[in-house]
Amino acid sequence: MRFIGNKQPIVGEIETLLSQKGLLDKKGLIFFDAFCGTGSVSDYFKDNFKIILNDMIEWSVVYSKGKIFSHDCTFKKLGFNPFNFLNSNKEIKKGFFYKNYSPGGSNRMYFSPENAGRIDYFRYTIEEWKKKNKINNNEYSFLLASLIESISLVSNTAGVYGAFLKHWDPRAKKPIVIKEVESSGKKSLGATFKNKKIEEIIDKVECDILYLDPPYTQNQYGTQYHILQTLVLNDNPTISTITGSRPTSPMRSDWSKDYKAHILFDRLIAKTRAKYILFSYSPDGFMSKSFIEASLKRYGKKETYVCKKISYDKYKNFKSNGKKDHFEYLFFIEKKDTNDVKYESPLNYIGSKSKLISNLEKFYPKDSKSFIDIFGGGFNVGINVESKKIIYNDLNHFVTNLIESFRCNDTYQYILFIKKNIRKFKLKSKDNTSYLKIRDFYNSLPSYKRDPRLLYTLILYGFNQQIRFNGSHNFNNPVGMRWFNDKVLEKMISFSRVIKEKKIDIESRNYTDFLEKISHDTFVYMDPPYRLTTGSYNDGKRGFENWDIESEKKMFDFADKLTERSICFMISYVAGHKGKVNNELIRWVSDNNYRIIEIDQILGIQRKEVLIMNYDEAKIFNKKQISKKRPTI
Repeated sequence: MRFIGNKQPIVGEIETLLSQKGLLDKKGLIFFDAFCGTGSVSDYFKDNFKIILNDMIEWSVVYSKGKIFSHDCTFKKLGFNPFNFLNSNKEIKKGFFYKNYSPGGSNRMYFSPENAGRIDYFRYTIEEWKKKNKINNNEYSFLLASLIESISLVSNTAGVYGAFLKHWDPRAKKPIVIKEVESSGKKSLGATFKNKKIEEIIDKVECDILYLDPPYTQNQYGTQYHILQTLVLNDNPTISTITGSRPTSPMRSDWSKDYKAHILFDRLIAKTRAKYILFSYSPDGFMSKSFIEASLKRYGKKETYVCKKISYDKYKNFKSNGKKDHFEYLFFIEKKDTNDVKYESPLNYIGSKSKLISNLEKFYPKDSKSFIDIFGGGFNVGINVESKKIIYNDLNHFVTNLIESFRCNDTYQYILFIKKNIRKFKLKSKDNTSYLKIRDFYNSLPSYKRDPRLLYTLILYGFNQQIRFNGSHNFNNPVGMRWFNDKVLEKMISFSRVIKEKKIDIESRNYTDFLEKISHDTFVYMDPPYRLTTGSYNDGKRGFENWDIESEKKMFDFADKLTERSICFMISYVAGHKGKVNNELIRWVSDNNYRIIEIDQILGIQRKEVLIMNYDEAKIFNKKQISKKRPTI
């Protein structure tokens, strides 16, 4: 059967990859074919794995079921070979196909009148056998799959059913013969079938290997194969338009929309219960190789990542016939444990702790019910915390509004907003003229009209994608060499999904305002500006307070008051930088017997990062039980 994206040509490559990963030798694994299409991949591996097949379009599920269980179809109750019987006569019925898809009852030329009448006869007879219990469900699917295969050999189309040809193709004049659908001939270890949008069921399906082969262009399979849906459902739908299509809205897939595909891909990889992920995709698709790689490596073990470039002859139509060297990508990765997945802020925030999350987590208290990221910044720490309640706070309302924008805006609409403004201002890397236009436009707006989404678009094309304002709160970062690339897109999509899913309160207050409201079972994380370093948020020239020795003393006092109330805190801070030592910090830690841990994992930065805590692993606040060791700076 001619089917867009049929994976029959690459099943051998999939087999080789699975064999290299040792998965073909493992017994009892469940293979989830999430976009089964014509079932070519599942049919090939049905003797290696137990199979779960899914497709949102029902004819695909029925067709695949017919192939998978073809070896079980003996037609014992029927008592004779149905193919011999159906082909032994010349009966026709002037049913739905005859009246709507042939010149017998319409102006449409999908089939000759004779073949359309035969199709109606075949379909009617198969349904009657099913109603009278002469065939079982598997045999019913096998006969329908065979009918689908057979009509494709006499259809007057260019390969799909979105439209018919205006002149009769020679093959459409041949009389239809119903033949058995081809299958691998292998015996199935067992298969179950689902007919849902994959994004609705991905987190409920127990499986070991997830195979994804989604649509990758704007072609809607429901439109291209509407006739096959009508054939299987046998529901005589109300049709309209020149093509005679049934209503296709229920079959429309968001995978055929740019950026919605990206959002769905992130959700599937994050939510699947599978340990291993196989993914077929074309370079002609909406998602780039770099986006796919970034997403798979976020949720998977980097050392297991594979991307194979597979050349093969694709289904050709008049648009693609002249193209050569067609290939697809075959991706593989083994998923991380859920606790090992880390998310990154789409904001390139100075002092980001994105690379230190695993180091920080080792020292978190185990029984805290609430978490406060009290100098939240880009929110790299708080977004990765598993807690019943999370509070994000930052005094800089511009940053707070940016973080809130990722939570309150639909991610797809947010991306469209960014792309619209990129086109409107003709933004591109290193282009100062276009950059100044959008920057001047943003700064010309009164504060209440400054959309955080516009600010984010502006930030993406600024120097190092930094957030810089002058004393009048006008954005003044110069143009940069970066842009809205696929890695930023991946961060934005994954971060936006998680911030919507978790219970997070977003605040923009002075951190000291929280003191009397912090409960005993709350863990307070502090990542303040560093006195020994200077950033665009703490130099006192941006319309916000600078961070000096007095600010530092206030923080020490705040931390001491938390200790008095037996509230756990952790402070990320700099104790040394370019030969300078923060003696006030060292003295405060020593005087209070706080625990201090040196973090040496940041490479290429001449500063000594430390963690300061007022508790040990057992969450004991007794100062005598906490080491009084001074750090060596």
